[in-house]
Amino acid sequence: MRSRLIKSSLLGLLVGTVGLIISVLPIGLRLDENVGMDVLFNLRGERKAPPEVVIISIDKESCEHLNLPDNPDKWPRSIHARLIENLTMVGAEVIAFDVHFIEARSVEDDQLFAKAIGDARNVVLCEPLKAKEIPAAGKGATSPDVHSIVKIIKPLELFAKPASATAPFVLPRIPFKVSQYWTFQAGAGDSPTLPAVVFQLFTLQAYGDFVRVLEKASPQKAGLLPRYWGSALETKTLKELMRRIRGIFESEPMIARRMLNELKSLRDLSLDGKKHQMVKSLIGLYQNPSSRYINYYGPPRTITTIPYHQALRLNNGPGEGHTANLKGKAVFVGLSEVLLAERKDSFYTVFSQANGIFISGVEIAATAFANLAEGRSLKPLPLHFFVLTILFWGILLGALCRITPLIVSALCAAGLSLLYLFFAAYQFKTNDIWYPTVVPILLQTPLAFLGAVVWNYVDVNKERQNIKKALGFHLPKEVVDQIAKDIVHIETGAQVVYGICLFTDVEQYTTLSETLDPVELGRLMNRYYETIFKPVKEYNGYVSGVIGDTMLAVWATTEYGSFLKEKACSAALEIKKQLMQFGQSSDAPNLRTRIGLHCGQILLGHIGALDHYEYTPMGDIVNTASRIENLNKQLGTGLLISDEVVYQLHGFLTRELGKFRVAGKVKPIVVHELLGRLDESGKDQSRACAAFTEALDYFKKQSWDEALTRFHDNIKAYGEDGPSRFYTNMCETYKKNPPEEPWDQVIRLDRK
Repeated sequence: MRSRLIKSSLLGLLVGTVGLIISVLPIGLRLDENVGMDVLFNLRGERKAPPEVVIISIDKESCEHLNLPDNPDKWPRSIHARLIENLTMVGAEVIAFDVHFIEARSVEDDQLFAKAIGDARNVVLCEPLKAKEIPAAGKGATSPDVHSIVKIIKPLELFAKPASATAPFVLPRIPFKVSQYWTFQAGAGDSPTLPAVVFQLFTLQAYGDFVRVLEKASPQKAGLLPRYWGSALETKTLKELMRRIRGIFESEPMIARRMLNELKSLRDLSLDGKKHQMVKSLIGLYQNPSSRYINYYGPPRTITTIPYHQALRLNNGPGEGHTANLKGKAVFVGLSEVLLAERKDSFYTVFSQANGIFISGVEIAATAFANLAEGRSLKPLPLHFFVLTILFWGILLGALCRITPLIVSALCAAGLSLLYLFFAAYQFKTNDIWYPTVVPILLQTPLAFLGAVVWNYVDVNKERQNIKKALGFHLPKEVVDQIAKDIVHIETGAQVVYGICLFTDVEQYTTLSETLDPVELGRLMNRYYETIFKPVKEYNGYVSGVIGDTMLAVWATTEYGSFLKEKACSAALEIKKQLMQFGQSSDAPNLRTRIGLHCGQILLGHIGALDHYEYTPMGDIVNTASRIENLNKQLGTGLLISDEVVYQLHGFLTRELGKFRVAGKVKPIVVHELLGRLDESGKDQSRACAAFTEALDYFKKQSWDEALTRFHDNIKAYGEDGPSRFYTNMCETYKKNPPEEPWDQVIRLDRK
């Protein structure tokens, strides 16, 4: 369990770290901005824009009504003068033109426009920016690097001088998605941009209260500013005043927080709700970074929009023109219609439509102003929260997917991802906080699941290899491979094959087990089995089972072949040889071992029931091999093989020991003693075998005296011999009690 928890934590850390790395890379930031933000905006849907902002749209409808060209740059400026006069009469607080006035036209029209600007005292004009690229290393350099110099193009002095301010507002063109704007344009001399300037002018009525709050937070810094906005505009331009305020906030980053605290705690300001919000929004304007994420309200025309031709008739009375109330509003004038992408003032945004209809620049400027007024620009997570979110999410997913079964982990990962998306959408809608979604949901979630799958596969494969290795100690390699592939049908895996069974048994093992401590006995038998297992493995046999001091080894094939007998007999001889060396080199007691071999058709496979199976041979061949091994006790031999094994066996010295019907068997079996390889046998051993065979022939003819003499001569000539001693006893017995007639040459043994 502890190991699994450690592995789960490691996978979680890996998923969290990978997610964090991808998140901070440009590709991760772009994905979350271009995909994740789209998802959140679409989940949130359209939101009502604040009433403080209105757009006067220069559109095709107005061109047709006013009989003017489609290109607004060619409109007579006297008509803009009429619009300013009209807006002033209905009480517009600020009038901002997102139209460029950099070229002189009709002198009379230009004069009318300039006079209207001066009379209104609340007009802001847009400053176009022009970028010029120059080589970084000078003329003729091979380096591809270039520097971009941004130059502000001022409106005509005729218009700029009477205007309250002029300000730039630069947005990227397609294919870039517009998701941010600047309150101060760093590439243009840190100039405040059009939405920021309009907002500052819009909130001048709360300027004095703003300075009073600043004075509470930092009297020294407040002394750097004019106390009242009237004197501020008389002594400094609006943009210079904004730069000075921004300098105060940059020099003392904590001043914004202190001002917000003072704004909450002050009781003597007697601010109404409107001014309180203005002061708070002004603090937000200078507090936050100059780059802001735009909190769009919806598709084009979500913000209240009045066609230009209707705005010209606002003061014509009931039934004449548009009925909107523009008193105290900020009015933005510019190209605004259901624009196609090819129009020069159309931009690609999160609410751009699939048919190529984009949003206009003036609507983006009005949206930025509305965000400032509400204090509801989109706020990405602070860096430390962002890091913790990505890391914690990765750790949670990785640990969960690793510690639970795959189906459960898949369901949990999907469920948690939906909960995370729901939470992110809720925060986006209610608190304007932008949580990352692409990396956590589309990268970390599948990475955690796939990582768990791969890791589980590696662990399962490792466990399978360990199991196969463990099974390899008990089963043949091909059987282990078969089980690994199809363990479900293990009970159907038995088949009839031609096999050779080899049984071994230790003499006087019961006595030995009584004299040794169980631990010592276990160590001794481990060494003993190591000795006899090696020849079986060496000659491609398989140890089917071990019970106490007995071993059953099997050689099996689907087709009969004498080579299998040769392998089994070679293994049996090698076992005797290795045990002899084992007894000589060890201080342990000599473990004399009896061996019996028999061959024929056997059922080999997984035998058992319920939840327990053993891979073992079944059939009379197995039982007969055990009886042959046991026959060694009475014949005084160590290695006996059946007549079936001797058939077509080449290269080995054997001698027939007779035909026996052992206890528990109906059919008699012809038994041979395996003495060794022919190429390793001496002449004396061959002569002894021939002499024994001759004596056995007399026994079969019931010539008991002649057979008795021959067996005695064999012992005298070649030394003590178990089978010869056995037959001398049988001759003595049959002399006294002859076997029943007819004589079938079978020796009947009633005990095992």
